[in-house]
Amino acid sequence: MNPNPTFGPATGIGSLPGGDAREAVKAATGSFEDFPFLPELPARGPGADMIGRTAGMLVEMYARVEPSGWRLGDRPGRDTKRARSWLGEDLDALEEFTQGYEGRLKVQAVGPWTLAAAIELRNGELALSDPGACRDLAGSLAEGLRLHLDELHRRIPGAQLVLQLDEPSLIAVLRGQVKTASGYRTHRSADRQVVEATLRDVLGVHSDGPTVVHSCAPDVPFALLRRAGAAAVSFDFSLLTERDDDVIGEAVESGTRLFVGVVPGTDTALSDPAGSVSGVRSLWRRLGLRPGLLAEAVTVTPACGLAGASPQYAHKALAHCAQAARSLADNPE
Repeated sequence: MNPNPTFGPATGIGSLPGGDAREAVKAATGSFEDFPFLPELPARGPGADMIGRTAGMLVEMYARVEPSGWRLGDRPGRDTKRARSWLGEDLDALEEFTQGYEGRLKVQAVGPWTLAAAIELRNGELALSDPGACRDLAGSLAEGLRLHLDELHRRIPGAQLVLQLDEPSLIAVLRGQVKTASGYRTHRSADRQVVEATLRDVLGVHSDGPTVVHSCAPDVPFALLRRAGAAAVSFDFSLLTERDDDVIGEAVESGTRLFVGVVPGTDTALSDPAGSVSGVRSLWRRLGLRPGLLAEAVTVTPACGLAGASPQYAHKALAHCAQAARSLADNPE
């Protein structure tokens, strides 16, 4: 039995290879019986990618594909319609495979800062260049997520929804490392208080359930995300160094759940499940934390999305996460 009912012991990050919604949902629900997730299938093309999928959720804001990437437009075009159609197809498959399900279910969307660092304004510059545009984008995203969660509640009434925001560009936004359209300059670093407040507003749309922020970049700002209201932080465990021990220790002591990405996101030879979480056990020993706390504080995941993996490896990786989580719970020391 999971001692922390808010989260499950293992789950996926989001993306999977291929283009068959039913097969993807079958893998996501079959691998994690107590913490499945709604898969994303970017191989289908623009609108199924993480930015396009989330752009399709926006309310009263619309984006289309240009040679340079996603750009805001005046009205919903074929790219918006395609994104919404694919999401509907995925939700139909999820509903089919979760009939009568009562338990945790994770859904993902791109967070406001990665979205602002990826979507262009009409002038070709990123939304990140305009504070007003960032506010509008975050507000539209929040309303879109509210509607998305409402639909999931209607389709799967027994599910306890967990909302994950994907923020791989957050560190670059905070450090002023996002390039301008010309490529010769970078956008100025965003004010940390504004970043935190914006994340808090977007995470706040899921006030009746837990939230996760995922980033597979180095130096994830655990404290900022915790203050913004994230109940859990998802990260690539291989990017941690011993310099991060204090940050991790503070996160655990504050009650933040750790989604540790210990299984590689692309095809590689997998060690035995116990070996995959040996580094987590070593971290626990360095921090002097009680071994029994592992199952209460850790969810095992792939290091990042699995869109770049082969279908065979992706299935193995999901199963491996579930096995590694059982190893961690059964043999914490």
